[in-house]
Amino acid sequence: MNFNSLEFLIFLPVVVTLYWLLPHRARWVLLLCASLFFYMSWNVWLIILIGITTVTAYVASLQITRTQSARVKKAWLIATLVICFGILIFFKYINFIIESVVGVIRLFDAGQEDIVLNVLLPVGISFYTFQTLSYVIDVYRGDYPAERHFGYFALYVTYFPQLVAGPIEKPGTLLPQLRAEHKFNAEDVSEGCRWLLSGFFRKCVVADFCGIFVNKVYADPGSANGLAVFAASALFLFQIYNDFAGYSEIAMGSARLMGVKLTQNFDRPLSSASFTEFFRRWHITLNQWFTQYVYIPLGGSRKGKARRVLNTMAVFALCGLWHGANWTFVLWGVTAGVLVSIESLIREPVRAAFERSGIDLQSAGVRFIRRAVVFVLSVFCCVLFRAQSVAEIGAVYKQIFTAWGFGAEYIASAFESLGLDAMQFALLAVSLAAMAFIYSFPKTGAGALPLGNGARAEAGSEAAVYIYGVIAVALCWLALLAGSDVSSFAYFQF
Repeated sequence: MNFNSLEFLIFLPVVVTLYWLLPHRARWVLLLCASLFFYMSWNVWLIILIGITTVTAYVASLQITRTQSARVKKAWLIATLVICFGILIFFKYINFIIESVVGVIRLFDAGQEDIVLNVLLPVGISFYTFQTLSYVIDVYRGDYPAERHFGYFALYVTYFPQLVAGPIEKPGTLLPQLRAEHKFNAEDVSEGCRWLLSGFFRKCVVADFCGIFVNKVYADPGSANGLAVFAASALFLFQIYNDFAGYSEIAMGSARLMGVKLTQNFDRPLSSASFTEFFRRWHITLNQWFTQYVYIPLGGSRKGKARRVLNTMAVFALCGLWHGANWTFVLWGVTAGVLVSIESLIREPVRAAFERSGIDLQSAGVRFIRRAVVFVLSVFCCVLFRAQSVAEIGAVYKQIFTAWGFGAEYIASAFESLGLDAMQFALLAVSLAAMAFIYSFPKTGAGALPLGNGARAEAGSEAAVYIYGVIAVALCWLALLAGSDVSSFAYFQF
């Protein structure tokens, strides 16, 4: 079931109510059963795959703990990596691999036919695979003791609020909270509800509404002018941000209703003044996973500039491939890696040049320009993320850089391509203004209240919080009543 479905709005209150009614010793059973039911609601048979991953990691971690032989420990770790990554690669990437091989064969034999396997992509497989492997690697390194209670470990892997799209929780962050005896706390419930309201608003109002105009332009980018295509790409940045941040906030809110605090996954990335800052604030737990388990083991930044750039490029290429089995995602990852690497190489020379000229890089004006540059380049990167093929990427960039003009007629053509009439433009403006309203709250402060992923409002704004919440709930219910207009979260099948 999707978070933005009527089924989930019934499922969550039932689970939370039973959770607080049951004694502590029975709560893990409830949560595990609820999590398995939640996952099987997409496809009953997919539980076999997550079961194999769970049992493999559980057995391997116990064997790693019990043996004193470094060789045996490594063998169990390698076996786990092979099994878990093997499942992930087969179900997510097998057709991509076959398609790429067929493409190479066609260079020599134009008559080679397509080969496609009918393989179902399991929901959330990238997320729960990475979370499970972080546990086994931490046990192997001695950073976390092996969990001997299979029920609690299975709950760690399948915990429904963050099962299908994260955040990717480390064992030391989530497992102790699942084991702890939580007492009912009105503050937890209040904060959880606010996270839920913010998340539903982001997804059901901002993301889905932006998606209408994005889809219209990207359905035939060659027929739209440069302004329309750039505007659609910018709206896609808002769409994917609010879609994923909305999911993360609903996950945080759902867990908080039961006293569990999930890791913040976004920290206002759209206000970043550099690409390095942007990716540290965007999908934080995935960034931390790649940093801890790939970048640092490769040598990180400890072996010179050339090796640092190479490691950065490797991590971003893998990150792009993690997002989807398509060369467009690989190109997105490589492009992001190039931008971050360039920043790392020119950071000190640029800082020194600005200091000599007496310009403060942290001044409001300079930071505004830096943020504007990062935003525009992020929009261009979004083309790689949104396009369905390399050919479509070329078509979109061609329109952005060549199909420009001036005057009222040109602007009217852009509005027509986007499908924006006066009423829809007003609604879009209100939606984006509401997003900015959430986004602009200070992150810290005495008596601060959470109102968005990484944004906090002062206690004096509590009335505004509830007004916003009532409006968000009303809009969400209207979206749900629309039935077919309710879309799934973009990251559910990553």
